[in-house]
Amino acid sequence: MERLCGIFSTKLCRRKNKQKPINSIIDNYEGTHEGIKTLEAGNCCEFSGSSADVCLCIVTWNMNGQVSSEDLEKLVGRNRKLDLLVIGLQEVPRQNIARLLKNVLADTHILLGEAVMQSLQLFVFGPKNSEQFVRELKVDKHSVGGLGGLIRRKKGAVAITINYKGIQMIFISCHLAAHASNVEERNDQLRNISHSLFSKNWNPYGRPAQVTVWLGDLNYRLQGITTFPARDLIQENHHELLTTKDQLLQEAERGQIFNGYNEGTLAFKPTYKYNIGSSNYDTSHKVRVPSWTDRILFKIDDHDHINATLRCYDSMDNIRSSDHKPVKAHLCLNVNRQ
Repeated sequence: MERLCGIFSTKLCRRKNKQKPINSIIDNYEGTHEGIKTLEAGNCCEFSGSSADVCLCIVTWNMNGQVSSEDLEKLVGRNRKLDLLVIGLQEVPRQNIARLLKNVLADTHILLGEAVMQSLQLFVFGPKNSEQFVRELKVDKHSVGGLGGLIRRKKGAVAITINYKGIQMIFISCHLAAHASNVEERNDQLRNISHSLFSKNWNPYGRPAQVTVWLGDLNYRLQGITTFPARDLIQENHHELLTTKDQLLQEAERGQIFNGYNEGTLAFKPTYKYNIGSSNYDTSHKVRVPSWTDRILFKIDDHDHINATLRCYDSMDNIRSSDHKPVKAHLCLNVNRQ
């Protein structure tokens, strides 16, 4: 589908009026690579009185197989005046997380859609009575590798496509291969996911997505720096200097992934790996290099009709039950009705 157009750059997608099956969206010619555009996030949206047509709060979190009701409450926040709350979770424990989230949000929000593949889960919540604004909602999933399912730490992606207030959106939550050396494997997994999602029973006349959001534990690491120099820079609040070592940005610059996508500035500290119960980086014998494994990227494929403003991109340092810190983004969309 054209909704995923542009994640891989060396073979670009041609825009057409008809939707294509996923397996054919990447055409066989070389094109210009735009890479990832880094955006300065504005002030966090307060949602109330917002002039935007749709305000999204997007959260990704690797739970490391543990859950705390207190942390779930922190995860969703107290400001519930947003339009859609999108929550992507990885390494989810065996508890019924959907039920726990619905309990936390019961006063303000309802569950509009969920996509679940073992420990990889994605939820879209909307305000009460917001079903009237949903014209279409579909889910899909794609697994990669086999061992992850055996230990219930599934790798792959789950996705939800939704038409909300007339805006066609797709949210893809993924968990990719670990370890710093597996860069090409992560690139290949993104390619397989992009080709697979929603490829079954595709509708050639369906409306392509106007907004595409990828979120999750993408597992790209820092490369070309060892752990203690990296930690020294973080300790001195110079972690912005580490972005040149970030594999995700490097691969995008090389023209391999996320062509034409946007991401907020990595102004927050690397989100992995922490000692559980603290905000201290890994002190095990592995002393892993801190990395921005947890990311949220978005692309607008209909610039004539949709304007997007990134209002916030940050980690949630006050959540400490996992070895990852959650990451959240506030994205506000405006429709050009002319």
